[in-house]
Amino acid sequence: MDTLAQLLDGVRARGAVFTRTVISPGWSLRFASGAHLTLVVAPHDRIWISATGREPIEVGPGDIAVLRGPAPYTVAEDPASPPRRVITGADYCARTARAAAAGGPAPEPRTCGVAETGSALLISGAYEGPSGISDRLLDALPDVVVVPRGESDRTLLTLVEEEVRHDKPGQQAVLDRLLDLLLVATLRAWFDRPRSHAPAWYRATDDSVVAGALRLLHDDPAHPWTVAALATKVGVSRSGLARRFARDVGEPPMTYLATWRVALAADLLRDTDATVGAIAREVGYSTTFALSVAFKRRRGITPTQHRAALAHTPATRP
Repeated sequence: MDTLAQLLDGVRARGAVFTRTVISPGWSLRFASGAHLTLVVAPHDRIWISATGREPIEVGPGDIAVLRGPAPYTVAEDPASPPRRVITGADYCARTARAAAAGGPAPEPRTCGVAETGSALLISGAYEGPSGISDRLLDALPDVVVVPRGESDRTLLTLVEEEVRHDKPGQQAVLDRLLDLLLVATLRAWFDRPRSHAPAWYRATDDSVVAGALRLLHDDPAHPWTVAALATKVGVSRSGLARRFARDVGEPPMTYLATWRVALAADLLRDTDATVGAIAREVGYSTTFALSVAFKRRRGITPTQHRAALAHTPATRP
């Protein structure tokens, strides 16, 4: 059971935005583009990332950070520095473009800050809109994920650094795939870290009974599972399964299944035009009402409200 592969299989960058930003000393940028996932790296400098209402997180030279949106965040040389610029999807690199149009020096491809005097460099790559990014994946991530330089895939990062400096035929397809590969490699490295608090579906378990129960729930979430039915399938008593599952996963089997079904439903509401009733049956609920009750209990809104909110989410640029 490779749930991470299942979740990342639907992530496909389309028009991935990779940008090199040249910045002056004392810089501080507020990103408010609404991107759902952004990868950020400062190859040669230490930076600080501050998500709304959170303590600043230090990111060392060459570390890779994954930022979960769409909430705004600040990237700065000094966490105490107030943002000098607020960057939205509508005006990213606008100042650079205006300077070049007015006869100023032409920037290198995909580079912002041609008028800046500093040598600091920030490379960011973002997914526009949901881009097939699973709610189940986003739910598993904190606001900021940081993978140290020594644990990240340097080969991929070198390819990104080289590719963004040039305009070549077919380059957008190359950048899309590089962003996908860099995301997969970075998240895999982070989940493997001992203190990453990886979700239960990723963590390896030495208990074959628990692993077998998880596999059954993931392979057929719509089945009318009970603890007794699961226990029979994996060959242990009902109480034995309940105890071992809660020990390794952190919650009872049926609680885990309900959360997983709602997450599946959230993805289907975004990625398909199936009715709420059809989605309810696909994830294991007999009626629209049953799914709505479970959905609202876990997410605070109904499936219909969730789909409506997605419909009003504009495509964004970082």
